[in-house]
Amino acid sequence: MMKNVGAKKTELTELPRIGDRISFLYFEHARINRQDSAITFADKKGTIKVPAAMISVLMLGPGTEITHRAMELIGDTGTSIIWVGERGVRQYANGRALSHSSRLLEKQAKLVSNTRTRLQVARKMYQMRFDEDVSGLTMQQLRGREGSRVRGIYRNLSHDFGVPWHGRTYDHENFENGNTINKALSAAHTALYGLVYSIIAGLGLSPGLGFVHTGHDLSLIYDIADLYKAEVTIPISFEIASNASASDDIGRITRLKVRDAFVDGKIIKQIVKDIQYLLDVKENEMLNSEIISLWDDKEQLVKHGVSYHEYN
Repeated sequence: MMKNVGAKKTELTELPRIGDRISFLYFEHARINRQDSAITFADKKGTIKVPAAMISVLMLGPGTEITHRAMELIGDTGTSIIWVGERGVRQYANGRALSHSSRLLEKQAKLVSNTRTRLQVARKMYQMRFDEDVSGLTMQQLRGREGSRVRGIYRNLSHDFGVPWHGRTYDHENFENGNTINKALSAAHTALYGLVYSIIAGLGLSPGLGFVHTGHDLSLIYDIADLYKAEVTIPISFEIASNASASDDIGRITRLKVRDAFVDGKIIKQIVKDIQYLLDVKENEMLNSEIISLWDDKEQLVKHGVSYHEYN
């Protein structure tokens, strides 16, 4: 009999809770491989090994190579990967969800497919940012209030940090064309998107089914990330811009600063908690065992793996 080579696939019950994971790791000019249940990162300084199930999201910079075996393990553990290119160009990918149940995805699809429930969730999102009751406001009114709030945040931080602010302008194709504050904002928001993406993928939700944003494969990512920009990434960006010199690598400095803000895991736990609140999800629905059922037009769900004979 042929002997199995390598570590066995990680079981769902062995995977750490999302809130217990390392927020994200960044590597460039390195070769990424697999050793048993760990991911190895080798560069000219040496090799380090990190348990794959402890990584929430990997940020891979220029000059990075990754093996098929490493990607296999990353897929099994639900880790997300962001390829971070020069000039700030990003491409997203993710592994299989930590939760193998489709229950949360079905609930998300049901909520977003009904105008009334979609509006309820959107109002919840805006309510988390406002200090006033928004239960009677339309989406147009909510967008207007949010626009005023964000402009006020930029204006106040510009004054507090002494950083000139002339609006959010940036080129997706050319990161270096932006001014210092806009480059810092782009780098900070991208790191936040990566973290949110890894959590949403880990929970088995669809990143494309947003409640406020729509028509983009990352709509839900933008919905959730917007809840934390005013408290996390925008202040960090203005702080960095206030101390920056012409020779500074703004992208790298910002990424490290955001990493430091994420490293204690508190924001990960908060994001999971907030998603649970927005979708009205009970605690025991967040991660559960793999259950496969067959849909039935009369009984809704029937057992999988049973030999069903034809009924007349």
